[in-house]
Amino acid sequence: MRPRVRLTVSQTQTPPTTPSPSSALPITEEEIFAAHAGGKLAIDVTRPIHTSRDLSIAYTPGVAQVSRGIAADPALAETHTWASRLVAVVSDGTAVLGLGDIGASASLPVMEGKSALFKTFAGLNSIPIVLDTTDTDEIVETLVRIAPSFGAVNLEDVSAPRCFELERRLIEALDMPVMHDDQHGTAVVVAAALLGATRVVQKELTTLRVVISGAGAAGVAVAEMLLALDVPDVVILDSRGTLHPGREDLSGVKHDLALRTNPREIAGGTAEALAGADVFVGVSSSSLPEAHAAHMASDAIIFALSNPDPEIAPDVARRHAAVVATGRSDYPNQINNVLAFPGIFRGALDADARRITLPMKLAAVHAIAELAAPDLAPDRIVPSALDPRVAPAVAAAVMAAAQEA
Repeated sequence: MRPRVRLTVSQTQTPPTTPSPSSALPITEEEIFAAHAGGKLAIDVTRPIHTSRDLSIAYTPGVAQVSRGIAADPALAETHTWASRLVAVVSDGTAVLGLGDIGASASLPVMEGKSALFKTFAGLNSIPIVLDTTDTDEIVETLVRIAPSFGAVNLEDVSAPRCFELERRLIEALDMPVMHDDQHGTAVVVAAALLGATRVVQKELTTLRVVISGAGAAGVAVAEMLLALDVPDVVILDSRGTLHPGREDLSGVKHDLALRTNPREIAGGTAEALAGADVFVGVSSSSLPEAHAAHMASDAIIFALSNPDPEIAPDVARRHAAVVATGRSDYPNQINNVLAFPGIFRGALDADARRITLPMKLAAVHAIAELAAPDLAPDRIVPSALDPRVAPAVAAAVMAAAQEA
């Protein structure tokens, strides 16, 4: 296969590191709607068309020669179209942010935003594709049919448990990187933040008791990542309590996790699970009562990641935890997927990888954690979401892990 045309990591577009004076001002609804008017994306050309010669080369008759060349040698599509470097940002609108099932059209502003982040942080082009169907077969068939148009798939805001089957089937059907960011992007950043937090409180991953509130896409992926990092005691809660093998109401995914987590077979809710726990990770809309947080171990770690309302207010959590993180930008320690997904996809595409593997995701975890390591503090366990070093570092680590494989 011919090599893909690719930008070097150093060419990634990055945001400024110093916020403008207006960044601390309250954001108004008028400002938000004005910023989204007309959408947030546009297509630009890589070679301007100013003359008739330019036109003849870019379009007819010149373009026909390139099309004939690809027909004779399909590998030329890798180097003479943008498809192999284009990410499809795909959603069915069933689990959008904290808004739930709001439909395809209402999800489009979020997917446009995702594309804007791909371009800003990783220099990657992407196209939002929102599908007016929740049928897994139809989604898979649609993406398989249009696969020649892109080189990677970022699944976004697809509800659980459908998201697990959808991602699995797309990985099997498409010869390109596929990742559901709500699962794996979240898991990567949570794991990186946990590495930083444990260093701050001087605890080891291999001694932790971790409680995860939420057994949806993010909760399942976070649990899998922590197991891969050899965290020995992970307890997961859904709306009916802890997952354990004695429960007869568990789905296939939850039952599988119940067999590999909760080694002490704790039954009950957050009160029982959090007694003596070192870490709470909230990835659901449920609340964490202060009384339950009070019974955690000394130097506890609380990641209350539900947006826009954390499971417990940060000022309340800090009464009982040494390190507190949220998913919000207006509190310290923002655990944000933008630290992970741009670099992961950039690294996978730079490596010409056909899959995003566990070693690649673990490489991303350590790359993010290492950037925060020199100046760790209770209020700084991960780099800023606007840190321009993150995407290049993650991309380089992911690319190296892919090439080793």
